[in-house]
Amino acid sequence: TWVTNTSPVDAYRGAGRPEATYLLERLVSRCAWEMNLGQDEIRKRNFITSFPYQTPVALQYDTGDFHACMDKARVLAEVDGYAARKAATEAKGKLRGMGYSSYIEACGIAPSNIAGALGARAGLFECGEIRVHPTGSVTVFTGSHSHGQGHETTFAQVVAARLGIPVENVDVVHGDTGRVPFGMGTYGSRSISVGGAAIMKALDKIETKAKKIAAHLMEASDADIEFANGEFTVKGTDKKIPFGQVALTAYVPHNYPLDKLEPGLNETAFYDPTNFTFPGGTYICEVEIDKETGEVKVDRFTAVDDFGTIINPMIVEGQVHGGLVQGIGQALLENCVYDNETGQLLTGSFMDYAMPRAGDFPQFKLDTVCTPCTHNPLGTKGCGEAGAIGSPPAVINAVLDALAPLGVKDFDMPASSSRVWEAMQAAAKP
Repeated sequence: TWVTNTSPVDAYRGAGRPEATYLLERLVSRCAWEMNLGQDEIRKRNFITSFPYQTPVALQYDTGDFHACMDKARVLAEVDGYAARKAATEAKGKLRGMGYSSYIEACGIAPSNIAGALGARAGLFECGEIRVHPTGSVTVFTGSHSHGQGHETTFAQVVAARLGIPVENVDVVHGDTGRVPFGMGTYGSRSISVGGAAIMKALDKIETKAKKIAAHLMEASDADIEFANGEFTVKGTDKKIPFGQVALTAYVPHNYPLDKLEPGLNETAFYDPTNFTFPGGTYICEVEIDKETGEVKVDRFTAVDDFGTIINPMIVEGQVHGGLVQGIGQALLENCVYDNETGQLLTGSFMDYAMPRAGDFPQFKLDTVCTPCTHNPLGTKGCGEAGAIGSPPAVINAVLDALAPLGVKDFDMPASSSRVWEAMQAAAKP
């Protein structure tokens, strides 16, 4: 029996990838300094450049362009002007440092056979149902529950674009076990890559059946029917009918191939991914440190990510912002502290536990590179956790770069004022 006074822990944004990335990216920058190489140079020398790339641990990276992420991040971060900014900071009596982090993560969890081999007791597929109504409007049922990621917008956009209907004609239903057929949920940046892929497979079935209905209405072979921009056309002719007419016909089957097709237009599909997805990117952070107080200010932060195909840029930007704030907050402020003698939690309220606030951050500079995922129908990779994965090592590498002239070679999170001040004082002792 184990008895503890410490609080229980569970998966946090990134769930293991922030820890692994922190370890690796701290190590890479340390190697760069020991070898008198730039933090960017050592990474560029070791980037994977040929895809697909078989890793030593069974997984295969299908696509990526790490050099493009690095190059774009350097331009956006105005790295060429860093020396001038550093000189200006030193003229104010402060320290300035730059830190890099180039991450890759496994998302789109997960192929069920791999999950089973790792001990999971469930399949990690996802389900999607598309219900077309007689009016031509659509209801989407998904097992990927939204808790702020904007599924209602993104999934609706995917369906509207595929069927050529207004996005306001699409209703998304999630989180209702009485209405949704089945679902494994939202985690591991899997919603669009797994849940969205299930929706796309259901849409494939909808289009196949709708083409047969359209072929009957236009007295053509369904092999000659094409569908684009909300219209069914017969190849080589000017015959066409809108999606809404086909939807109505499916439910009012007066002129309908009842001997071949059931009425209605409602399809369900399950999607079990064949591989993980692999978002990646490069983050560059610049910090200023006050020599007198140890206060760390994040002066500039640049993030360039490869999320594959992006459905809604604004939602992606919001996800990255949220992840960056969480990751930088962990690097600079957040810490559970217990009294060494009594075991009492000293940071038991938000009066004592330092949470990041808007004033703690600069205006982030964000951009993306797109190498579409090769094994799901949308080409997406997922974006929800990236910011929290790549940012902590970028911040701490920047802090160490700033403290290097004082002889500080190692420092761990959080980089609070008191801990940075103590590190500087310790380095100054003979």
